[in-house]
Amino acid sequence: MERTWVLYILECGDGTLYTGITDDLEKRFRAHCSGKGAKYTRGRGPLRLRYQEPCADHSAALRREYAVKKLSRQEKLELIASGGGNGPSTEVDLQSAAQSAILNKTKQKITNIHRGGSQ
Repeated sequence: MERTWVLYILECGDGTLYTGITDDLEKRFRAHCSGKGAKYTRGRGPLRLRYQEPCADHSAALRREYAVKKLSRQEKLELIASGGGNGPSTEVDLQSAAQSAILNKTKQKITNIHRGGSQ
């Protein structure tokens, strides 16, 4: 099974933009939201997926990431505004999935504490 690589741009809570690549966007977004993604995004939430672009393979994704990271902030905002990717519905779905995963993890920790277990 061949993996599909994706270039993505996140908008952090402080308004900055983060560009990355992944072969599992939902998993990577959850990692960013839980503080286990890139060091840059930790503590900069809430995060919003603003752009995604499928790439042919890992090599193409790396080349595209390099090119996008060289763009100015304004050029990245223009790329986002151009409507690339699957738009807001994907953003909402990923936000919900990430929030649900964090909520479930928190509930599990609380349950463990009430049962006398460790955090």
